[in-house]
Amino acid sequence: MKLSGGVEWALHCCVVLTAATEPVPAARLAELHDVSPSYLAKQMQALSRAGLVKSVQGKTGGYVLTRAAGEITLLDVVQAVDGANPAFVCTEIRQRGPFGAPPEECAKACPIARAMGAADAAWRASLASVSVADLAGSVERDSGPEALPAIGAWLNADREAGA
Repeated sequence: MKLSGGVEWALHCCVVLTAATEPVPAARLAELHDVSPSYLAKQMQALSRAGLVKSVQGKTGGYVLTRAAGEITLLDVVQAVDGANPAFVCTEIRQRGPFGAPPEECAKACPIARAMGAADAAWRASLASVSVADLAGSVERDSGPEALPAIGAWLNADREAGA
C-alpha cells in the first residue's frame, strides 16, 4: 500500500490541531513541520472538502477540526487526501491470451481479486479503528504530557503576542 506524502502531513496537522486553542493558519502549520506552505495548504483544503477541518476567515483565521478528534479516523484522513478508491483494481487478465476465459465464466471474482479485496478491506478496517485522538494519546505517551500543549502554545504564540 503506497500513500502520498500528503497523508502524513495531513495526519500530523490533525494531531497538532487537537492542541490548538485558536484557529491555526496553514502557513503556521507548514512552519511547524518545516514543509512547503503551498503543498500543505493543498492537504488542508482536501481535509476541508472532506469536512474534517474548517477554515475560519479573518485576522485570527485558520484551521480547526470540525469534530472531536476521537471521531476522526485515519481512514477519514487517508480518503480525504488520497481518495477512496481501492488499492487493487482487477482488469480481468484471466480473459486475455490464448487461454483466456470467456466473460460468462468470470462471473465470480478470481482468487487474486478476492485476496486483494480482503487485504484492502483489512487495511481499511485497521485505519478506521485508529482515531486522531488515539494518535494524540500516543504522542503524549511517547513524548510526554507537555509535548502537545507546548506545540499548541507555539501555534497560538503570534496571536497571543498581538492581542
